[in-house]
Amino acid sequence: MPLSFKNRIAVYNLISAATLIAIVFAVVYVIVSLSVNYDINQNLGTEVRYHQDYVANQPPSHPMLVEPGEWDETEHNEIDVNPIFVQIFDSTGHFYEKSNNLKGENLKLRYEETNIHSQDTYLVDIPVRQVQAPLLNHGKKVGYVIIAMSVEEEVRVLGNLSRVLFIAFPIVLLALFFVTRFIAGRSIRPAVDIINTASKITNSNLSERIELPKNKDELFELSASINQLLDRIEDAVVRERQFTSDASHELRTPLAVIQGTLEVLIRKPRESAEYEEKIRYCISEVNRLNDLADQLLLLARFENQKAAVHIEDVAVDEVILQVLERYSSKIAAKNIALGFESGQHFWIRSDAYLFSVILDNLISNAVKYTGENGRIDIALARQEDRIVCSIADNGVGIAPDDLQKIYNEFFRAESQRRAVKGTGLGLSIAKRLCTLLHAELKIHSDLGKGTRAEVILAAAPDLETIVPQP
Repeated sequence: MPLSFKNRIAVYNLISAATLIAIVFAVVYVIVSLSVNYDINQNLGTEVRYHQDYVANQPPSHPMLVEPGEWDETEHNEIDVNPIFVQIFDSTGHFYEKSNNLKGENLKLRYEETNIHSQDTYLVDIPVRQVQAPLLNHGKKVGYVIIAMSVEEEVRVLGNLSRVLFIAFPIVLLALFFVTRFIAGRSIRPAVDIINTASKITNSNLSERIELPKNKDELFELSASINQLLDRIEDAVVRERQFTSDASHELRTPLAVIQGTLEVLIRKPRESAEYEEKIRYCISEVNRLNDLADQLLLLARFENQKAAVHIEDVAVDEVILQVLERYSSKIAAKNIALGFESGQHFWIRSDAYLFSVILDNLISNAVKYTGENGRIDIALARQEDRIVCSIADNGVGIAPDDLQKIYNEFFRAESQRRAVKGTGLGLSIAKRLCTLLHAELKIHSDLGKGTRAEVILAAAPDLETIVPQP
């Protein structure tokens, strides 16, 4: 069964802590052991030097191997309290003298050893450390001394220490595991909140948010980022629902008009002129449906990021002339005065098709909302490294309260709804395309006086403004 994230943190921490604690315990044991052994070895060395110095200072004719009264000292008589066991051998390895506390026991001589030799052994079940050293008198070996000291207390201390360390090791690790698990559980609580919140989010409930942790750490940033993501998702879903609702409404309206008109026509015979009038009316509604479908498909392309941008050098005035050509019949029918002179080329780096869609929507709005005998002025100007295209009309205009909503899909100001039919998608599409082309769109309007739209784009860096030759 796979471990949970909380338990994995505790286990990984336990492994690293176990290694570190084992090293620390081993170092402590080694340090204590070295300290204890150092003291014993120092005491043994002191005793050895004492006997060697005594023998070395004896006259060479008849050297004494033991100082008179040596065995009367307490440490050579006691066996329970700080005993020091001493046994002397002559140069041939035969027993010479020994301390009283040895009683019937003897220390074993290693006759083949000519240098100082140390070893751990037992004496009457007492652990001892003994040192064997040669006794020299004026450079001549005259005997051997073996000195032994009890290490029972030291062995007991080291044994107790090792047992304490071995018992404490698993207890410390176990306690550390649960403490780490508890701390890990509290630390990853925001992650658990994320899981719980995510499980509550459904299509009908997008308002759930993760509670932000008190500590502004990485989990705080993660929770805040996910909350921001949920805000964007909720906003996108709301806009999609609104868009679907509005699109359905906009599609049903012309269909209902066409259906109602045709149902009226078939109720009774009518004059051909009346048939022709109603059919033309239905055709205009069908054209409206086609325009709406085209605009919806265009919006769908942008939403799915399928619109490929082809950047090239574009002559702004030529694109304007092409758009005006498409609307020339409507401009003439309404006797609109057009102010535009293309005496020079203004070049930009952009996508020619997408830029023409922007201008098509802006000029289309100017033509639609400008009344009979109105006026539309189109101007181009260069401001440092930018090209400003301005389209102004003296049409119905937009109320100040509506200016903040004009880029919403299907939104149409009250003044525009009264003036002419439309889909309410033109400015939304233009705004999105400007964002895609890194251009800026500004709308200025006064109700009853007209509207001015400005598109600001980056000028082509390698091309100068060209004045055509006559």
